[in-house]
Amino acid sequence: MSKTLIKEVKSKFLETFKVAPLLIFSPGRINIIGEHTDYNDGFVFPAAVDKGIAAAIQKSNTGNCTAIALDLDSAIKFELDKLKPSKEGSWENYVFGVVAEIQNRNKVVGDFNIIFKGNIPGGAGMSSSAALENSVVFGLNELFDLELTKTEMILISQKAEHNYVGVNCGIMDQYASMFGIKDNALHLDCRTITSKPYKIDFKDHQLMLINTNVKHSLSDSAYNDRRSACESISELLGVKALRDATKEDLETVIDKVTPSNYQKALYVIQENTRTIKAAKAIENNDLELLGSLIYQSHAGLSDQYKVSCDELDFLVAQAKKNKNVLGARMMGGGFGGCTINLIKKSEAKAFGKTASIAYKNKFDKECSVYFIELSDGTHLVK
Repeated sequence: MSKTLIKEVKSKFLETFKVAPLLIFSPGRINIIGEHTDYNDGFVFPAAVDKGIAAAIQKSNTGNCTAIALDLDSAIKFELDKLKPSKEGSWENYVFGVVAEIQNRNKVVGDFNIIFKGNIPGGAGMSSSAALENSVVFGLNELFDLELTKTEMILISQKAEHNYVGVNCGIMDQYASMFGIKDNALHLDCRTITSKPYKIDFKDHQLMLINTNVKHSLSDSAYNDRRSACESISELLGVKALRDATKEDLETVIDKVTPSNYQKALYVIQENTRTIKAAKAIENNDLELLGSLIYQSHAGLSDQYKVSCDELDFLVAQAKKNKNVLGARMMGGGFGGCTINLIKKSEAKAFGKTASIAYKNKFDKECSVYFIELSDGTHLVK
């Protein structure tokens, strides 16, 4: 958790509103494996990280609310009985959405002021949106004694994203950000919304992220499109979600679906299996197998699910050339963001450097290398 972020939002809040705020830190997340399986009721393997969003929040006595996004140097005043989504892509929709979804549960929220700032790299696929939603719902829950459970809070965050932001996201991002455990990844069953923590100590290996620093504009519409393809195939198969289907089941409807949708559904079924195998590999300390599953995941995301892009594929190809990298794949919704790499600790910096140079030569733009630590989920900062 970043102490400087916390300090910054606290002093800005005191300066602006002349009253001491509650302070919340809500982390972003990585995902070791299990991509696009969450909205198919499948398994995922995320972890909260030490980058995230710091928020300062307190009751307001002015008859309205103020939200300030320090990063963006942007502020908005609003009234609680007049909430509706503002223009597409506006940060305030995350705030409005959370408040509206709390009100939909017949919980009474009073006027409040909030200031937040994050250090999750934008467009990195590390779920800054879930971190923001969780910081708002967590803060309001504390401030107004709403007595929401953490599970209720993440469902509110998810609904906010569906109804106010327009992205039909699964539950993984909100879950990992809320329930993260320091030094652990969470093997999460997205149907039951329960997880098993796995202590991550890869001994002489570590996880490293490389951000392409691109975000192709396809991402939200392609995401919703993938989701509806999966849902229509589940319906054809007469199952609740693709999590319940096998490759054999899928073959029974092969002539009823387009070849590209067949591949997408096949990818989800295979990725779900890989996620379960990855948990076993971590249990058995079999990093070679884990790395191989991570590479397979990328191949599926690129060739079958078609959510990768040239920049991500290039970085994974660079990883494959280096024997010190056991596995690499794109992470997140796709069309940009980061690759996650399982790499020998002693070689990580050197690989980061060579990959960065190769990337610059190929695309004439910089990529960014991040080392992360696995952290606790959304919490009050004392």
